[in-house]
Formats: sequence, structure tokens, C-alpha cells
Amino acid sequence: MDTYDLIVIGGGPGGYHGAERAAHAGYHTLLIEKRKLGGVCLNEGCIPSKAFLNSAKFYDHATHGATYGIQAEKVNFDQKAVLKRKDRVVRRLVAGVAQQLKQRQVTVINGVASIVSKTKEGFMVQVDQTSFLGKRLLIATGSVPIIPPIDGLNEALATGNILTSREILDLETIPEKLTIVGAGIIGLEMAAYFQTVGSQVTVVEMLPKIAGNIDPDLTEALQKSLEKRGVTFHLSSKVTQIHAQQITFEKDFQEQTLEHDKLLLSIGRRPATEQLGLENVGVELAKNKAIVTDLQSRTNIENVYAVGDVNGKSMLAHTAYREAEVAINTMLGETDSIQYEAIPAVVYTTPELATVGLTETEALAKGFDCQMVSLPVAYSGRHIAENDDSNGLIKLIVDKKSNTLLGAHLAMQYASEIILTLSMAIDLKLTVKTLSRLVYPHPTVGELIKDTLFSL
Repeated sequence: MDTYDLIVIGGGPGGYHGAERAAHAGYHTLLIEKRKLGGVCLNEGCIPSKAFLNSAKFYDHATHGATYGIQAEKVNFDQKAVLKRKDRVVRRLVAGVAQQLKQRQVTVINGVASIVSKTKEGFMVQVDQTSFLGKRLLIATGSVPIIPPIDGLNEALATGNILTSREILDLETIPEKLTIVGAGIIGLEMAAYFQTVGSQVTVVEMLPKIAGNIDPDLTEALQKSLEKRGVTFHLSSKVTQIHAQQITFEKDFQEQTLEHDKLLLSIGRRPATEQLGLENVGVELAKNKAIVTDLQSRTNIENVYAVGDVNGKSMLAHTAYREAEVAINTMLGETDSIQYEAIPAVVYTTPELATVGLTETEALAKGFDCQMVSLPVAYSGRHIAENDDSNGLIKLIVDKKSNTLLGAHLAMQYASEIILTLSMAIDLKLTVKTLSRLVYPHPTVGELIKDTLFSL
């Protein structure tokens, strides 16, 4: 039986990153992945969706270039060509991950892993009929889409008209009518894409606002922008039936029905902890079936760690990267921990939304004596020069006692790049004075940070 210093279960961002770090540190490492290296993010999420959205931007620029002095005629959108490029991008990146693991001498096995038992020597893991022994375990099995118990849904799924985030990224044709159930990050990004390239998009959301707990000032700006482009929103709406080409929901105590060609089911994801054998070694699960971990990614069982979506803390690829680093550092005896309050989140729509730390509501609920300050994105010369639609803002939450940032929230182009500066400020606990004295290149949209702090 092969014995390893570390067995990693799951080859997504947290899994392959952790395996690379462990092997680099000298651990004899085994990585087990049941589908494809790169996990959901690389194969079915972050990267494919960004490839889609980038193509949509090119198409939008071509069809609306007259405002900027560019005239284009007979502009066509080729979804099959978009798919080919998306697949090419994914293959290239997956190959890169495989090459990195090979260079680090990580053993990679394709198959379904099951944790069998805990012994004095370590943990017994089985793949098919082959057993492996690991002194330590790093669980990074990710998450799966939530399929709710809605009337008619099971039958509709068999028709191929009801899609999850996996299938919608493989569509070869643009549906005339697309209904999206769920206004979270995935739902909003797909709404932005398909509306831009020709679909009539309707979003049905049970909550009274889009984008979950993201600051309402930001979500209002995004909703207005998407509505201006033609997306229809039905908020505070509970779906009661889903059929192959029809959806029924209740809104304001009235029942409404919509027709669709395709429907994207995007109401969230749940940790993938089933049939993993966690009960065989006593790993503790939360009520939502997520693995319970501390700030070092440790579970309740010594030498068992869990990172990424499977622990349910922050279902973002970059969170998984950092959790994996902390886990490996902890295994090596280094002092390290993850600061979840400094992890940014981004919605890659137009405008982009980027947020880190507490919202104003959350800060007040936690008892902070805080000050909120904001500026419209129209204060940015760079943004105005490059965008006709400047329906966005920057919003900062400042702790009056420490004079440091509690939260930062952006709705604008380039928000995904700018948010890093604000994440660093929260992570390093930089004071407002220090942050405002940094020299911001001109003209950049990032100058809004300095301009906003000046108004305190």
C-alpha cells in the first residue's frame, strides 16, 4: 500500500494549490480528482463565464461603437465560435495545472475517493479497489448546484431545457427567451451575457433585492443598468412550478406564468460532502452539511483539513487558495490564519460590483461607531472618458474609533482590479490617513478611493 504525507481529495483551486504547496515543502503528496483538474471554477465557473462575458463585451462595443466614433456594419455573433474559444482557454489552463503538479512531483489519480478509516499510521482512503494511506488529509471536494423540490422540476430536467451553471456554459445556440431563477452572482453574470448577445432575459428572485447581501446601493446601480439593457426582474417572487417551457411564480399574492426556451436554475450551491466517508473518521458537519473548520482550516479531527466550498465559509476560488495556504502552513508548524473579513467578492457584470468587509448595515449591527462616505463614479475622469454609462459609485465604511476601513463597496468598471487596494487596507488595518496619502496614478478610476476619503 502506498503511503503519503498528504492526501488531497479534490482537484479544484484549494486542492491543486494545496497539493502544490505541500509538495514544494517536501511532502509526498497524492491528489485525487473525480472529474477534471481545476474543479468547478476552471471548468464550469469562473474562467468559462469570464470568457463568455469578454466575448459579449466585444460584441457590445461593435454594435454600440457609434457613440465613440466607430461605425460597424453587419456585426454577427457566433456562439459556437465563443464556445470553441472558451474550451480552448479551459484546456490550456487545465494543462497548466497538470504541468505544475507534475513539476512538483504530485501523484494525480482520477477517481472517486472514499475515506475508509483512521489508523495509528494515518487515514485509509480508497479509490475504486485501491487503498492509500495518508498521514494527513486535505478535503477540497467543492460544491454542487442546489436542486430545489419544486413541482414539475424533476420531469423538466429530463427535457434538457432546464440548465444549471454547468450546462448553460455549453449552449451552442442563444435562446430567444431565457428565464433565470436566482439573482446571485452566477445568475446575474449569465443574465448580462445572454441579454447582450440576443436573448430576452427574465430573472426571478425570491428575495426583495438582487445579489444577496451585497450593499443595496451597489445592487440598485447594477439592477438599473441591467434593466436599461433589457433584463426584466421579478423580485420577492416564489417559484411554485417549473416545466420544460413554462415557469409559475407567486408575486404580491398573485400567480404569474412565464414562457421560456431555456431556464437557468441558479439558486446557490451546497458543500459536496455526501458519500465521502467523513462519518468513518468522525469529521464534524454543520447543519448545511459543510465541514466545520477553524481559522487554520482544521477540522475537529487532528490532521484533517478542509478548504474551499466544502467548508461553506466563502464559496470563492481565491478564498480556497488562501485557505489551502493556511492549511499547509499550519501542517508545517507555521503560525498563520485566514482573515475572512478581508476577502473580496466580485460580480463581473457591467458595471462590475466588488465588495470587501462589512456593509453599513452589518457594521451597525455589530455595534461599530462608523461613518459611511460615498462618491458617484461620475467623479472619475477616466471612467467618464471611457464609459457613457456612469451609473455607479464607491462606498466606504470607516470605524471612527480606529480610523480604519470596515468595508468597501464598488459599482463601476475596473472594480475587480481596484478592490485589491481596499482589501489590503482592511487586511493590514491601514488608517484612513495612510490610505489617503498613497499616490494614485492619474487618470485612473482608483483615484476615487483618495477622493472619497478626502470628503470624510
